Amino acid sequence: MKNRHIVSALLCSLFLMACGGNASQMAVSEKSLKEVVGDKFLMGVALNVRQSSGMDTSALKIVKQHFNAIVAENCMKSEEIQPKEGEFHFEDADRLVQFGLDNGLTVTGHCLIWHSQLPDWFCVDDKGKNVSPEVLKQRMKTHIQTVVGRYKGKIKGWDVVNEAIVEDGSYRKSKFYEILGEEFIPLAFQYAHEADPDAELYYNDYGMDVPGRRDGVVKLVRSLKEKGLRIDAVGMQGHMGMDYPDIRQFEKSMLAFAATGVKVMITEWDMSALPTAMRSANVSDTVAFKKALNPYPEALPDSVSQVWNERMQQFFQLFEKHADIVERVTAWGVTDGDSWKNDFPIRGRKDYPLLFDRNYQPKDFVRKMIEEASDSVTSAKK
Repeated sequence: MKNRHIVSALLCSLFLMACGGNASQMAVSEKSLKEVVGDKFLMGVALNVRQSSGMDTSALKIVKQHFNAIVAENCMKSEEIQPKEGEFHFEDADRLVQFGLDNGLTVTGHCLIWHSQLPDWFCVDDKGKNVSPEVLKQRMKTHIQTVVGRYKGKIKGWDVVNEAIVEDGSYRKSKFYEILGEEFIPLAFQYAHEADPDAELYYNDYGMDVPGRRDGVVKLVRSLKEKGLRIDAVGMQGHMGMDYPDIRQFEKSMLAFAATGVKVMITEWDMSALPTAMRSANVSDTVAFKKALNPYPEALPDSVSQVWNERMQQFFQLFEKHADIVERVTAWGVTDGDSWKNDFPIRGRKDYPLLFDRNYQPKDFVRKMIEEASDSVTSAKK
């Protein structure tokens, strides 16, 4: 038996040596996602703190191989950076930025002013009442300029204001709007530009296919430009589902934003593979509701996976079609296991919304794009 194993090993070695040239060519010709995209736009991904701190090495391998841009999922939001007034915590953000610099990745800052994930103290006094406009302006200026100034020259651009326009095109009635009115947005852009004049500045929002929000954001961008303020791009959050958004309406918004003279960024891209479920008012429907929200707790059926991949590919082709106006496409997480869609809105919910699965493997539409690009390179060399 021992001799048989030795002979088998020798035969395998000879076979590998004989095929060595072809194996080497295959390794060289195999492309990554960022190589497939080429110079059309940046291919980005959001990192969580486990990844930016180096703990999730399998995810980082994917990031280095397939992406050329990164953004923080949570660690740069105001409640994380400044949980108490004047008490800044930069450890996680520093690690993410340094990871980007060390690996030649374009880093985006996310986000400076947002009504959500905002520390409790930011807009109120010690009695819980709204602060004066002057106090809020100073708090905004201090926060923005401290954060932006720290990473001056290291971060390409910032999501300055996040989710300030609602579906009918009006302003969200946040604390910022309550106290400062429409002025809070131009002030935020002004403070960010003062802190780093070379940094790009973006407005970011979700549901951008909705005509009312589209018109409201177009109006906002034009208003900022009329004031002489810098705004380089509109971030269109790509939180999608199997039945939304309408791809034609999404394209209309892309073109409408570009017509204002700014670039378009597809940010926070993910697509839920689960049915869109609405809660019934009948308490007896709770069990059925939970089951409807979490229909695939073990694995995604092949039939659903096929539809999901086809729809994701359609949107990716849309981004490529308009590569002249799209500057970056960013997936909101590395693998399905990282996604915020899991455990929301109910604990135990399992979703499949990202470009790589829980085993760190590319989804079918990504794999096919890479294979087709690799095949074309191999054919060209013959």
